[in-house]
Amino acid sequence: MAKRPQLTGRAAILAVVVCAIAMSLAYPVREYISGRRSIAELEAEKARVEAERQALLARDRQADDPNWIKKTAKERLHYCGPGEKCYVVMEPDQGTEKTVVKQPVAVPPWYETLWESVEAADKGTGRRVVSGKESVGQ
Repeated sequence: MAKRPQLTGRAAILAVVVCAIAMSLAYPVREYISGRRSIAELEAEKARVEAERQALLARDRQADDPNWIKKTAKERLHYCGPGEKCYVVMEPDQGTEKTVVKQPVAVPPWYETLWESVEAADKGTGRRVVSGKESVGQ
């Protein structure tokens, strides 16, 4: 018996067909997964917005309660009803301590700086200032 080759023509054609099918399905599968992820994100955002809506509705219903309005007015606005004696205890402010702010050093006018540099050059006590590639005073 003759030895058969491992890769026959039929096997090669089958491999090409399987690869073509896999390649043609890759993009739609990726789009499907992307769409599902987008739907999940939108559902999460919808749930968050609905929870915020419910909280706002509860706050709106609470604002219709006259007892809540009176309590809030007393707490936030220090409202005192007729015939009531109300006291407000003021606590000393912790953050109003005087702080020392350092003033920036005053820069002398340009002509004073120029004159000092001329005097320093005359006395020979001046020094070279190098800025970038150029050097001044060489």
